[in-house]
Amino acid sequence: MEHLISQKELEKFKELLGKRGIKLEKFYSKGTTSLVFTGNAEGKKVIIKLERPDSPRKNFKREAEILKFLEREEITPRLVDYGVFEGREFLVREFAEGEPLLYATPQKKHIVQILEKTYRLDALGIDHGQIQGGKHIIINDTVWIIDFEKAGFRKPKNVTSAMAMIFLNDNIIAKRVREKFNLDTRFLNVLREALREYKTTKNIEKLRELLSAL
Repeated sequence: MEHLISQKELEKFKELLGKRGIKLEKFYSKGTTSLVFTGNAEGKKVIIKLERPDSPRKNFKREAEILKFLEREEITPRLVDYGVFEGREFLVREFAEGEPLLYATPQKKHIVQILEKTYRLDALGIDHGQIQGGKHIIINDTVWIIDFEKAGFRKPKNVTSAMAMIFLNDNIIAKRVREKFNLDTRFLNVLREALREYKTTKNIEKLRELLSAL
């Protein structure tokens, strides 16, 4: 991390955030475009993303705009702040407690919530762009979809990407789900047909019925 931000720069960044009511507490992870820290704002745990100096793209402003747009939708944690520090963008949002879908076995309630939240994104015309990996869906009592860095207002395919990832694809998530719910070829074929119909009609009822029977 040291080659991406010096101790002096980090202290200046902490000072800037402090003036905005945000306390940076500790380093959390390193992404392709950002250094990620945890912190506190208004008594709530937050994630603080600071653009890396070698970032291949500048997307935080667009992500902040999308988070603001989704503020009342209960799809993603609330945006707390966005700004620029010495030419580097930063974004602060509330922390999504839970485990990434990639590393967890979802319960029926989680899968239903994922369907409903991805459907809401589709209806709003926002394509997340990275749903299919499973790292950006956090499951706990509530499901959260995070990291809208590559999202945009374009033809959305959140529902189809999410359902394929959870049930149909040859990945660890689908294998765990098929085993947990003892799903046979018939169920998967019916799901494929329901997804084809959804792509044409945008009617979610058959998918709801199918998942409610898990």
